[in-house]
Amino acid sequence: MTVSRIDICEVGPRDGLQSEARHWSVDERIELIERLARTGVRTIEAASFVDPRRVPQMAGAEEVMNGITRRAGVRYAGLALNMRGVERALRAGVSEVRCAVVASETFNQRNNGCSTHDTLSQFATIAAEVKAAGVHLSMGVAAAFGCPFEGAVDAQRVVALVQRLADMGADDLWLADTIGAASPRQVRELFGGVRGALGAEVALGGHFHNTRNGGYANAIAALEEGAAFLDSSIGGIGGCPFAPRATGNIATEDLCHLLGNMGVATGTDLEQLIAIAQWTESMIGGTVPGMVMKAGAFAQPTHGAAP
Repeated sequence: MTVSRIDICEVGPRDGLQSEARHWSVDERIELIERLARTGVRTIEAASFVDPRRVPQMAGAEEVMNGITRRAGVRYAGLALNMRGVERALRAGVSEVRCAVVASETFNQRNNGCSTHDTLSQFATIAAEVKAAGVHLSMGVAAAFGCPFEGAVDAQRVVALVQRLADMGADDLWLADTIGAASPRQVRELFGGVRGALGAEVALGGHFHNTRNGGYANAIAALEEGAAFLDSSIGGIGGCPFAPRATGNIATEDLCHLLGNMGVATGTDLEQLIAIAQWTESMIGGTVPGMVMKAGAFAQPTHGAAP
């Protein structure tokens, strides 16, 4: 499948920072978001409206949202997993609410604090609330390619979960490889199965971790199966605090460098992304996983590339 453009959702300020040992201050998180907003990314996961006792790195979500200067053309998303979180997110003025159900029962209990059945029951009410507020609703299935507690995940279960979320009226849907377990073949098959069940009306995206060094190959497989957007994190920072050894998102600057050399437009400024990844590394005080921010960009000749 020939693809000329794909949108990028930057998840660094939320998924990236939620596992960092040093808790970034509200002002530092605001600065990261505002730097990223100038790069051309379509969406920024700015905050998580979950209980700060469970994810203390995400405390102060309202202060973060109140402190940022909104940039035209950028959606500022907040993650919420229950009605209380959604109400907080809407009051804080998010332009997108993101919700996720986990594909396995055990992981959903640990991540969402209830069964998948109860999560979906809550999400039906949440979807109505978000849609009534006129806010973009993005819903996904986490651990869609493998669970750290139950192992392999049944693809038909994932398809059924995505169908349930689509029926709730989600504006877009995404599949997450939360523990970096997927292979490109598995990605192609699952994206193809989901697209076959949904049709072409709802945009489908991918969220890939590079835990086992397959994240970029999996992102390209999703692109080739018609993904409309890909999640990534500046510098490749992040992970899931509720999954053992679930390290590392794919790095935004590495992904955009790869896509650009394939002739796929992202609308992003690669040099700015590299500079922000370097700044992020200095703020963390350790080495981040991203590679392009260390080696620099290298432009390959492209043939038939999108402008």
